[in-house]
Amino acid sequence: MYENKTEEVPVKAVLACVDTGEFDAETSIAELAELAGTAGADVVGNIIQKRPAYDPATCMGAGRLEELKEQLGALEAELVIFDHELTGVQVRNIEEILGVRVIDRTTLILDIFAQRARTKEGKLQVELAQQKYRLPRLTGMGTALSRLGGGIGTRGPGETKLETDKRHIRKRISNLEAELEELKKHRSFSRSRRKKDGILCAAIVGYTNVGKSTLLNALTDAGVLAENKLFATLDITSRSIELPDGRSVMLIDTVGLIRRLPHNLVEAFKSTLEEAAAADIILNVQDLSSPEIKEQAQVTSKLLGELGCEGIPQIYVMNKADVAPYTDTVFEDDTTVMISAKERTGFDRLLECIVKNLPETAKRMKLLIPYDKGAFLGKIRQDGKIFSEEYAENGTLIDALVDVKLIKEAESYKV
Repeated sequence: MYENKTEEVPVKAVLACVDTGEFDAETSIAELAELAGTAGADVVGNIIQKRPAYDPATCMGAGRLEELKEQLGALEAELVIFDHELTGVQVRNIEEILGVRVIDRTTLILDIFAQRARTKEGKLQVELAQQKYRLPRLTGMGTALSRLGGGIGTRGPGETKLETDKRHIRKRISNLEAELEELKKHRSFSRSRRKKDGILCAAIVGYTNVGKSTLLNALTDAGVLAENKLFATLDITSRSIELPDGRSVMLIDTVGLIRRLPHNLVEAFKSTLEEAAAADIILNVQDLSSPEIKEQAQVTSKLLGELGCEGIPQIYVMNKADVAPYTDTVFEDDTTVMISAKERTGFDRLLECIVKNLPETAKRMKLLIPYDKGAFLGKIRQDGKIFSEEYAENGTLIDALVDVKLIKEAESYKV
């Protein structure tokens, strides 16, 4: 968003929405208010206009814009946030009529992303999305972008300022994509290494603000920022925990989802969500206290489908059971569990569900290995994990996590 004057005095903003019946305007503008609050704005009012279609020049009708102008004056607001994607021409025209700064939903989300990104990859993803969004909107904006190079030698014969800016942005986009491709290769290598080393991964996915980071913190004490704001965290965080059967699993937090996430943002952040497609199991976290739980679940399900996550075991983690009004309507089974990440309840059952749904890669067994089978004991030690070991009269008695490829042979030594 645009610069706040100080941390103590947030920008006063009015939200605007044109309801064409394309989506639930009331629900969407309520979410926009949350997004604005996350960005640091003080939402002092909103206006919704029902129209059969958007005005190509100003999005909203002229009469309603005049009404909005009066509202801005009365509320002393200095920013209008539209709940749509606006063209460069629309932004310029609306600003001329209202006399205040105007941004759209995507610009607001990009601003939040820019605030929240901490890692190098997160920052690159944000800038790439910003540049791609800015490029087609240069025409008509009436604002000059600062060029990356100096003026002398950077323009071709007869090249205009607009063409120069576009050329610089295209070059920057190309450089960002190249950097991200290198990081993507590195992450792909890390995933391959995890697979080779037999490390199991569980991706935590879900709508933004359902408690994914709180769950990760509670299970692993990861120390990830967890607050009641949309997009509180953007960067991938992974921590390992031990399951009841002795296996370890890497928990990976992913960026939260929202309704009508702009397409270029989905594309820009797909690489962070690709961890879900490469996971052994998906923890689909849902906010049991939200009246919009069904719609939020649909958003999550649709994106998981786009990422090619079909066939990966899923556990539906119904969070915030401590404040949910109708917990008796939830039927728990091997793939559905109620928890409260905040109160740290339901975790034992969640971990049991993870064990039941993970593909069998190892099995905990009590074995008596004869002394002349020391080589087999060495294989168990190398590929598995030994919890206890004692020497008996006729062999070594162990409590061990046995790798799947050794289970058949181990059965003959089972105690």
